[in-house]
Amino acid sequence: MRLLIAPLALAALALAAPAQAQQAGDWTFSVGLHAVSPKSGNGSLAGGTLDADVGDDWRPTITAEYFLSDKLGIEVLAALPFEHDVRLNGAKAGSTKHLPPTVSLQYHFRNDSKVTPFIGAGVNYTRFFDEKTTGALDGIRLSLDPSWGLAAHAGVDFAIGENKAIRIDARYIDIDTDVKVNGAKVGTVNIDPTVYGAAFVWSF
Repeated sequence: MRLLIAPLALAALALAAPAQAQQAGDWTFSVGLHAVSPKSGNGSLAGGTLDADVGDDWRPTITAEYFLSDKLGIEVLAALPFEHDVRLNGAKAGSTKHLPPTVSLQYHFRNDSKVTPFIGAGVNYTRFFDEKTTGALDGIRLSLDPSWGLAAHAGVDFAIGENKAIRIDARYIDIDTDVKVNGAKVGTVNIDPTVYGAAFVWSF
């Protein structure tokens, strides 16, 4: 799926039309598809005897952004629950779902072209739920604590109409969670994913 992002960006550029500049008080809404791709090697549990690895997942996403000025906006990201397999020493040991709402302050580099880059930074809250165990951990109660962390965002909007655009973007999110087995902490998992994908954006 990641290989589709570059062709999609080229197609958006070919279809691009002059963009309508946002003003203070304007809104944008987007609907997209994004992957949460945790970093390789997510930490050790049980005193270093178990190496944890968290898998990738794709899900639909939505954003809403309110513009404080023509270049500065506050964005909220939401998504359907992501689901990740959890492996210990290479063997599947369970799975978990999570919701990663993120609030960011974003700066849009307005210009006279059809392409508008932007950058942003903000705060993420990740809530884990529906943890399940399998294999060697089958029947054991697994829980992951909620996480607060910083987030960085960058992307490009390709205008395809007066108030429409295709967005290609990526985020880095700091997600660390304490892992508990039958209520006892056994370590911390550092997920720290890259979140990347594409979306269709409407301006109002």
